[in-house]
Amino acid sequence: MLYAIWAQDVSQSLEKRLAARPDHVARLKVLVDEGRLVLAGPMPAVDSPDPGEAGMTGSLIVAEFTTLEAAQSWAQDDPYIAAGVYEQVSVKPFMKALP
Repeated sequence: MLYAIWAQDVSQSLEKRLAARPDHVARLKVLVDEGRLVLAGPMPAVDSPDPGEAGMTGSLIVAEFTTLEAAQSWAQDDPYIAAGVYEQVSVKPFMKALP
């Protein structure tokens, strides 16, 4: 089943986010290689594809996991959590309707 992982950043997360990004992206690439990633990306703090120093406010990942518990466990092991980027993480079942 698909699960949506929504994470909210702490304020002023840009420096921490940039430092942990290579490890964060490496984990996502494993999901890509396994054919389990539907989408992933950050949420800019301003209405721009290049938010610059404004940074990001969070992330959204939609991926396939065997159970809710497996998705929650995967989300809790994210390098952004260890680096103090994420303030809050929510994991919920997700049903893709379109396209």
